[in-house]
Amino acid sequence: MRLSELKTGESATILKVLGHGGFRRRIMEMGFVRGQRVEVILNAPLKDPIQYRIMGYDVSLRRSEAEMIQVFSDSEAHELLKAPERHASVEAVPGDDAIDELVRTRSHTICVALVGNPNSGKTSLFNAISGGHEHVGNYSGVTVGAKSGVRCYRGYRFQITDLPGTYALSAYTPEELFVRAHIAEETPDVIINSVVASNLERNLYLTTELIDINPRMVVALNMFDELTSSGAQLDYESLGRMLGVPMVPVEARNGKGIEALLDTVIAVYENQDERVRHIHIGQGSVIEEGLRRLNGDMNEHHGQLPKTFPPRYFAMKMLEGDRQVNEQLRRCERYPVWAETAAREAERITKALGEDVETAFANQKYGFISGALKETYTPGRREEATTTALIDSFVTHKLWGFPIFFFLMWLMFWCTFYLGAYPQGWIDTLVGWVGRGVDALLPSGALRDLLADGVIGGVGAVIVFLPNIMVLYLFISFMEDSGYLARAAFIMDRVMHRIGLHGKSFIPLVMGFGCNVPAVMACRTIESRSSRLITILITPFMSCSARLPIYILIAGTFFTAHAGWVMTGLYVLGVAVAVVTARLLRRFLFRADETPFVMELPPYRLPTWKTTLTHMWDKCAQYLRKMGGMILIASVIVWFLSYYPRTEESAGGTAHYENSYLGRIGKGCEPVFEPIGMNWKAGVALLSGVAAKEIVVSTLGVLYSENGDPADEAATLPRRLRASGDFPTATALAFLVFILLYFPCIATVTAIGAEAGWHWALAAVVYDTLLAWLAAWGVYHLALWL
Repeated sequence: MRLSELKTGESATILKVLGHGGFRRRIMEMGFVRGQRVEVILNAPLKDPIQYRIMGYDVSLRRSEAEMIQVFSDSEAHELLKAPERHASVEAVPGDDAIDELVRTRSHTICVALVGNPNSGKTSLFNAISGGHEHVGNYSGVTVGAKSGVRCYRGYRFQITDLPGTYALSAYTPEELFVRAHIAEETPDVIINSVVASNLERNLYLTTELIDINPRMVVALNMFDELTSSGAQLDYESLGRMLGVPMVPVEARNGKGIEALLDTVIAVYENQDERVRHIHIGQGSVIEEGLRRLNGDMNEHHGQLPKTFPPRYFAMKMLEGDRQVNEQLRRCERYPVWAETAAREAERITKALGEDVETAFANQKYGFISGALKETYTPGRREEATTTALIDSFVTHKLWGFPIFFFLMWLMFWCTFYLGAYPQGWIDTLVGWVGRGVDALLPSGALRDLLADGVIGGVGAVIVFLPNIMVLYLFISFMEDSGYLARAAFIMDRVMHRIGLHGKSFIPLVMGFGCNVPAVMACRTIESRSSRLITILITPFMSCSARLPIYILIAGTFFTAHAGWVMTGLYVLGVAVAVVTARLLRRFLFRADETPFVMELPPYRLPTWKTTLTHMWDKCAQYLRKMGGMILIASVIVWFLSYYPRTEESAGGTAHYENSYLGRIGKGCEPVFEPIGMNWKAGVALLSGVAAKEIVVSTLGVLYSENGDPADEAATLPRRLRASGDFPTATALAFLVFILLYFPCIATVTAIGAEAGWHWALAAVVYDTLLAWLAAWGVYHLALWL
């Protein structure tokens, strides 16, 4: 709890002091250090300030200052010592030894925030420290939210938070706002700043921004092997002393340097690292004069300022015209004076330097970085840059770029279908063997039918497509991790602008081929609101992996000789519909988007097999969890609705299904699906796909698990579908088109609602479903005519 939460007469023990360095030092100099006892003596009539007794004397703190001190009260200590894992009796008032033990235990928890540029290896570092399995993508925006992990090391418990990649701490992008808000509100004990060792000048700009807020910080020089392999030399000890921040070389991909990094974090946390000191990065005489005037007044009235960041930081942000900081300080009594001073000084700086204040700050910081590197860094050969340039000369070439891109897309889909067909057949055989075993072991009745038709028939019909999904994710993971996906966005930028989108929209759309949910969330990286909304709304037209089992089933069953082309055609149709929809939205709902396309093109890196396979398996594990969760439940529900009410024993299988609850639902909806050539079974399968698209296959597996012919009970689902006669060529094509375009799954609708608003989620449901019906109707009648 915080010291400000204690009531008059209550006592507590201090754990740690939060906030920026200057504030923290001042409070600790007053005696508020770890392990000291503090008692609330008196609250002022207006509850602010508060009088405390510590180390035998009384001291007054403002409530905002007391809020930055973490404590645990005697009552909390008593409850902790009463916990079941504690032994023996507990005193009414905990003794000194017990308090010391609690202080040691609690104070050995270190909250760490990982901050760094996109492509700085930050998420790889998170995985190496925490043992987590977050995906590592080699382009901006793959980490769109904060991920947490835990690591126990040398008696300390590290609580690590992986923050979104950001280039600065300004108020421009959602990532920048999120990171700055997290540092201010969560007040991490130590920040690990992930920096690409071979690209220091660009990466250290964020380091200077962090230095401005004066946290306890350690710089992780990630991918240090790339720097040394190029022949470059870095005196990181001297550079760290210049910046007042310890620097540790690490190679997150293979775990080298992680223990040294954690040791340094502990030393910084315990105030035992002599390299730690706070520096002010000089901004030049013209800017410093303005800072002196504004910062001087803020220091005199520091009691009105938030305690999270130092006054100089707020002065710098007010000179830059930072909207969020101005809103935050507007409640301060002194704000009108500060705003007037900031406006006057910003105007003076702009006239004197011939550039706006924000640009002037950036130039000064890059100048500081350049000077520091001249003294500590010796460049090596540019092998990596040469390799990257050589590859880019082909993959981004105006003639070869697009053929290479489309070839890779085609190769991905071809391998997904044909390479995945072999293990798919093995799993299909295994599922059939298990089903026959259940039939042989159990007596006839509802239980045997539930296991054989509901569970094995439903879930087994979907799980056979796991190899295909593994191949698809293997390709997507490799393209992400290698850096090619960023080049794909680069070469597609002009095309994206032609359809009214931002170049960055391409990345979420490609991610949509894996899963629409993270693709919708990845749209947060698009700065333009209109482009972000349009991208979110057209993402469901990208054929996610959940649709893949349906495509493989129907295309492989009814278009065996041309299954690959049919699948490619479906993906192309989805992209075409997305393009048309984007053009319509840009023309009628959103004005033209003039946001510039700015995106980092990281160097090519050969992904490690461990990283790529881990990512692939994580996605496949999610798929398997669906098997045991939503799809299993849905399969059982569909089986129950198709099994009851029971018909007379003389009734055939088809008659029974038509008379079941599921058949009655399908019959009720049949008029809607009849114009596009589908019977009630196809309609029911489509309705079941509202929860998750994979359920369509399991529903078909249940509905076609028997057809009245005992001799055909061992037939696979494709054979049963062909034997049913329910899917002539025109119907099969219409079914595939409807699956491609209709109602997104519940998870995707929820993601759209969270990111864009529920009115847009509802609009997506209505528009997509109506469009799917019209497109399926057109394809059905065109196929009949041909």
